Amino acid sequence: MSGALTAEAMGAPSPVRPRTEPTVRLIAAPSPTGGLCNSLNEIVQFWLDGRRRAGKRLDTGRCRMKAIVVTDQAAGTAGMTLAERPEPEAAGNDVLVEVHASGFTPGELTWPGTWTNRLGRDRTPSVPGHEVAGVVSALGYGTRGLSVGQRVFGLADWTRDGTLAEYVAIEARNLAPLPSDVDYTVGASLPISGLTAWQGLFVHGRFQVGQTVLVHGAAGGVGSVVTQFAREVGAHVIGTGRAADRQNALDFGAHEFVDLDNDALEDIGGVDLVFDVIGGDIGKRSAGLVRAGGMLVTIAGPPETQPKDGLAVDFVVEADRAQLGEVVQRVRDGRLRTNIGQVADLDDAVSAFNPTERIKGKTIIRVRP
Repeated sequence: MSGALTAEAMGAPSPVRPRTEPTVRLIAAPSPTGGLCNSLNEIVQFWLDGRRRAGKRLDTGRCRMKAIVVTDQAAGTAGMTLAERPEPEAAGNDVLVEVHASGFTPGELTWPGTWTNRLGRDRTPSVPGHEVAGVVSALGYGTRGLSVGQRVFGLADWTRDGTLAEYVAIEARNLAPLPSDVDYTVGASLPISGLTAWQGLFVHGRFQVGQTVLVHGAAGGVGSVVTQFAREVGAHVIGTGRAADRQNALDFGAHEFVDLDNDALEDIGGVDLVFDVIGGDIGKRSAGLVRAGGMLVTIAGPPETQPKDGLAVDFVVEADRAQLGEVVQRVRDGRLRTNIGQVADLDDAVSAFNPTERIKGKTIIRVRP
């Protein structure tokens, strides 16, 4: 586990298409919602290219789809609405995924990519959600490594429409096969938390067996997975959180628990690795706990305080097919428990993300039964 697992390289540019194309006359039928299927031309063009794309596409029976959209960053989750959007198209090296389950983290609504594209231009109304589990329904030009009808799960691109929808277009390299014995809702709960925990511990944190690890938010979506990974490979795990989180953190594998509201964080002594998901004052104080040669790893932004004799790294999680495979295998053999708090249907997603009381665990949206 000591080496960094890197994402697969992008495929080479697609070859030039042949110019010998037969003449085809098309009659487009109205969709159930009254519009013409905006993906029909794409299907036919793929067929004309000699790739039989029309035969490789599942019959979705719809041209528009239901999706959760956001238009106002200041509104937060209260600004979410259920709307009808055009079904996306798979570009080169993409796949179109029929979404069965989707994961969302409220922090997405503060990320620039939710509101602007890679050129910095406004792209609202945008569809949030970056975790997906579903079935491949179409392949973009040049896409390899996945097939139509295959169960997959993974992480959507930050600057494109996301997974709180009936369909999502996503780079094939961001997806991994989802084994048939893993439920879609479980698959959708894994990409962000699983990859963040894996990369923070084993890639950036350079964790070594026998070290002491301080895990902030040990009962949360990311922290609970960090706790389980660290415990599996022989760490002494100290979890933190609110008093109400104590038992959950211990159940996930923490040896000790620090109540950040009532206990003195400094009383735990030195640690080899801090995994910080909170930042702010907690991040500053945590830097002082890192032993010589140790590491502070954070996803809460650039650390304001550096460890005196150690290193600090902040990172943004990246999609990685091999690491997704490592994560899901641990679910299959019982080494990893998911932290799902509630499951709601897409029609009820807005209410689910605006609860009247605190929900422990991650909210997963079930898009299809």
